[in-house]
Amino acid sequence: MAIVAIILMTRSILEKIIWKLNQSQGEKYNLSRITRLLANTIVVYVVLASFFVDPYNSLASLGIASLILGFALQAPISSFIAWLYIVFRSPYQVGDRIQIHGKKGDVIEINYLDTIIEEFSGDYLQNDFKSGRIIYFPNSKILTDQVVNYSGPIRPYIWDETAVQIAFTSDLEFVEECFLKVAQEDFQDEYATLYYGPENEVKPAVYYRVNERAWLEAVISYPVKPLDTTGKRNRLLRKALPLLNAEPEKVQFPEGTLR
Repeated sequence: MAIVAIILMTRSILEKIIWKLNQSQGEKYNLSRITRLLANTIVVYVVLASFFVDPYNSLASLGIASLILGFALQAPISSFIAWLYIVFRSPYQVGDRIQIHGKKGDVIEINYLDTIIEEFSGDYLQNDFKSGRIIYFPNSKILTDQVVNYSGPIRPYIWDETAVQIAFTSDLEFVEECFLKVAQEDFQDEYATLYYGPENEVKPAVYYRVNERAWLEAVISYPVKPLDTTGKRNRLLRKALPLLNAEPEKVQFPEGTLR
């Protein structure tokens, strides 16, 4: 049993070292899980081997037991294999915002058999705030369902848009100028260190579309952090609407028969 104590102590030391590494939270979490799995596997083998004089017999017995359990535990084994896929392919990590099987949430834990996410939006909210509900799903879901990762490793942002209804008689150039001004200022204030690539890849844009009620919609499209979609939308509206309201001759809003 001294060997077991040494293994567990080594595991504890390795985990402390891992959490001090200069890596992302998700990567450190995965390394910690792998370390625990390897250590626990060795401990199980040592304990089983202690019941057999011949270590080869213990391996044979372990192999037969694994074969029997393999047929009985196909679903958990599929989820464990999916966990290995998650660790090495990283479709998502702890802290990522994802959507899978129609559910959206922030990954808070990745276990050997299941993943836990904290739901945002959901059935009762019309924004991107967290609903307070916790969702569990087996890891095997990622082998059959599409996974959407809003916190992708390629870019640290997603694209979102906000629309404001205006009258057809509004000065569209002025509206576009106001929207672009507040969007660019907000990007510099909030996301100055977010992206260092070409400027045109994070440049906001304005376009127009006709509302189903025959109003005109001015739409600003912009980059935003996955966890800041509602916050950024609120900031843009708080900054843009005073500019638009300050020029009633240039910007009219749908009111009465005014279109």
